[in-house]
Amino acid sequence: MSEFLRKTTTPEWGPSAWLIRRAGPRTHADDALIRLRQDIITGEFAPGVRLRPDKLEERYGIGRNPVREALSRLAVEGLVRGEGQRGFQVAPVTREELLDVADLRQRFSTLALARSIAQGDEHWEAGIVAAHHRMSRMEASLVGDPASYADEWEKRNSAFHSALEAACGSPWLLHFCALLYEQSERYRRAVVRYPKLRPSIHTEHKAILDACLARDEKEACRLLADHIARGAKATLAKLDEQTAAGERKRGSKKK
Repeated sequence: MSEFLRKTTTPEWGPSAWLIRRAGPRTHADDALIRLRQDIITGEFAPGVRLRPDKLEERYGIGRNPVREALSRLAVEGLVRGEGQRGFQVAPVTREELLDVADLRQRFSTLALARSIAQGDEHWEAGIVAAHHRMSRMEASLVGDPASYADEWEKRNSAFHSALEAACGSPWLLHFCALLYEQSERYRRAVVRYPKLRPSIHTEHKAILDACLARDEKEACRLLADHIARGAKATLAKLDEQTAAGERKRGSKKK
């Protein structure tokens, strides 16, 4: 293998959580981790909901020990919060965490993108083009039938962002990017109603793609950072609306 290919191929080392994402589950606990993580991110379990191991056993058809191990691992990722003797709950959502996640995601994702542009080969280029094409094809369907296509659009959006970062050569960096992306998606899913995505999203994605193919690292990273910031701002506005509505509702009950 040439030195160039060694630089652009993701190594077989790094955090175990990343290796599981890449290679798939190897144990019952891995399987429970992947399935529960996805259910939390997509909102099947809302922020603040208690996670009862016995109910999770029934839901996933997995024993108590793998479920508890998965809950502990998701607590490390920040998706689950331990409550001492009371067990676990889905982590709540706050505007402070959303802003922190957006800031860090900008930093880590643009670093990964810069490295990918510097090191990526034609296979990386083909990957981002294909991921963008698949995502774009889904946008019209999403607007026409949001209930049926929102989940698939989210998967394709995630795949596009992952493809942008894929040639960075660092499993640790990819791991952190994945954690931050999933937190962003969790917040978006909690407050955004489809198909009310920002109208500029398609244009922003295309501009990022074009800058990457032109190997314009500075412009691509600027566009990606702006894209993340705009998404966080839109999500924050919806979160503030929900918070204000909840406060008004609680206030009316006290009268």
